[in-house]
Amino acid sequence: MTEVAFLTVAEVASVMRVSKMTVYRLVHSGHLPAIRVGRAFRVPEEAVHEYLRESYLGVEVGGERPSDGA
Repeated sequence: MTEVAFLTVAEVASVMRVSKMTVYRLVHSGHLPAIRVGRAFRVPEEAVHEYLRESYLGVEVGGERPSDGA
């Protein structure tokens, strides 16, 4: 069984260079998967990297695709 590394909201915010509120919004909107541990959220580290890869490449994320202005 492989071990999954989980990050706190603060750690995710640091990796993504955004605010903690932005991370909470991504979690609540379903764009970033997370589990609840008590009152806190933990996000799988691989999910953060996947989200960033998809966002960077402009791949469809959560049913939305960035507008190209055309």
